[in-house]
Amino acid sequence: MQVQLLKSKIHRAGITGASLDYEGSLTISRDLMDRVGLLPFERVLCSNLANGNRFETYAIPGDPGTFEIILNGAAAHQGKIGDLLTIMSFGMIDEPGAAEWHPRVIVLGTGNQIVNERGI
Repeated sequence: MQVQLLKSKIHRAGITGASLDYEGSLTISRDLMDRVGLLPFERVLCSNLANGNRFETYAIPGDPGTFEIILNGAAAHQGKIGDLLTIMSFGMIDEPGAAEWHPRVIVLGTGNQIVNERGI
């Protein structure tokens, strides 16, 4: 049997922009994606700490070093600049290996700089 477990998490990611006219997705600075092992176009679940909204979309890489988090398309309605998101991805793990599994997690601070990390 397989179980679905947290694979990657970016916690307290500050929204830096929104583009309603974009096709859709969530732009994430490529270096943040790489740090937690989040792949381009990977499905993500987001929760907005400011308003409680939860939404699913997919990640697209932004320019590295920009520390940008941009809501695109319909997702632009789910928050505003300055709101903090938790961005999560999940993976299927064989049940015997689940007890040993540890997700890759980063916690962001001011300017979306990494202030803590686990499982890296």
